[in-house]
Amino acid sequence: MADITRRLGFRHLRAAPTSHIRYLRGGRTVHEGTGLAFWFRPRTAAISEVPADDRELAMLFHARTADFQDLTVQAAVTYRITEPAVTAARLDFGIDPDTGAWRAEPLQQIGTLLTETAQQHALELVARTPLAAALADGIGAVRRRIADGLAAEARLAEIGLAVIAVRVTALRPEAEMERALRTPAREQVQQDADRATYERRAVAVERERAIAENEMANQIELARREEELVARQGANARGRAEQEAGADAVRAEAEAVRRTRLAAAEADADRLLAAARAEAERALGEARAAARQAWLEAHREAGPEVLHALAMIGLAEHLPRIDSITLTPDVLTGLLARLGAAPAAPAGEAGAPR
Repeated sequence: MADITRRLGFRHLRAAPTSHIRYLRGGRTVHEGTGLAFWFRPRTAAISEVPADDRELAMLFHARTADFQDLTVQAAVTYRITEPAVTAARLDFGIDPDTGAWRAEPLQQIGTLLTETAQQHALELVARTPLAAALADGIGAVRRRIADGLAAEARLAEIGLAVIAVRVTALRPEAEMERALRTPAREQVQQDADRATYERRAVAVERERAIAENEMANQIELARREEELVARQGANARGRAEQEAGADAVRAEAEAVRRTRLAAAEADADRLLAAARAEAERALGEARAAARQAWLEAHREAGPEVLHALAMIGLAEHLPRIDSITLTPDVLTGLLARLGAAPAAPAGEAGAPR
């Protein structure tokens, strides 16, 4: 839509780069072109704005197939106005000089024309095609038929329209029919899945059988090797027993010889020990006798005082232990008196000790 501003009773129009402007005044063309900007008087101006860019037209219509099934066709058409002057002369693209909006709905007219033309060609093709074939290969066929029909439509060329591209995005039957058509394929897929499951189970059973046979063969081989191991262990045990018996015999013989020699050595040692002990006893007896003889000789030659002292020493050796002695003056006086009187006794008195 053109941008129109007001200034002191005049209007200024500025068009987009993709809009073709045609300005008529008094039936004569004053300005015509794309992306124009100019001043004009609204009371004397007749302005048309024709879009020169590519336009997209989406269409959705229903068709009936050869087997009387409803089919929904979803398509899109890209078109362009190649001769804006011709189109502005054939269709009303006039704009309001105050707002710049179209007074009519020219693009809706073009859309209706394209939709009805495309629908006519699509319906003719779909009406001769069964539903299954239309769903399988109908998109390309419908697209080509619509493109060829629009290209051959004379009225489009007369109003300056050119169809650039045609796209058919979907051909869809009714929901119930679509589910019915999907059922065989779904069943086939399910059968293939079941077949794959059965084959997988068969392969699994075969592998389990092979595994069981392999385990059985392994057990047989293990039992055979275990039998060989038992036989080998028995032979080794017999060999060890024989070797141990021989070793025990050798050890017993050696032990007997050792004990015999030990007994002989112990007997010799006992004889030697007995002889030594006898010799020691004899020597000890002689030494004791000599000591006793010497002791008697010493006592015989000693005086009575020595004998008294020795007797006192012997007596003291057998007395109990005395930790402390208390001497009073009376005891000391008597003891000193006795010690002083003892030497006065005659040496040859009969009562003197020897």
